[in-house]
Amino acid sequence: MWNEIGFLIVVLIIGGLAGAVIVMYNSLIKLRNGADNAWSQINVQLERRADLVSNLVETVKGYAKHEKTTLKGVTEARAGLSNAETVKENEKANTHLTKTLKSLFAVAEAYPDLKADESFEDLMKQLSETENQIAYYRQLYNDVVWQYNNKCQMFPSNIIASFFGFEEERYFEINENEKVVPHINFSSDDTLEAENI
Repeated sequence: MWNEIGFLIVVLIIGGLAGAVIVMYNSLIKLRNGADNAWSQINVQLERRADLVSNLVETVKGYAKHEKTTLKGVTEARAGLSNAETVKENEKANTHLTKTLKSLFAVAEAYPDLKADESFEDLMKQLSETENQIAYYRQLYNDVVWQYNNKCQMFPSNIIASFFGFEEERYFEINENEKVVPHINFSSDDTLEAENI
């Protein structure tokens, strides 16, 4: 009788440990998939931004034909963002595109007819909305990465993470010097305003 009880206790302990491993493994999978999903949402918005920038460049070209250097820089920065694959590459390309967009907006400031153009205004509005979406999804991504990385580091889930090869994810960050986004508002008094995220 005691052998049967002892056997039952051992089975329950093994079953409980196996259940705990399964729960921790599944939570790691869920968080990693959540980070992947949030990252794909960032990519969707970055692609939308790249398309808007392309249309913006074409609109500016019609007014500022002699500003080839600025337009070429923005086009190259857009291509760099489209070709970025890793979080680090995206951070670098995003920063470069933001800098070149500032130059483009400075060019646009010199052309009052361009600022009054309906398609330019619409593109600026869409770009502003896209920048807000990028900021939202970057925050969502970083929140999920924070939860996932905690799970990978904290005991006992860190043992499961290490055993099954789960690796920590990188945050999508922006350098302190580049926190001004190209959210541009051409106000009625023709001043250029940029907002921080």
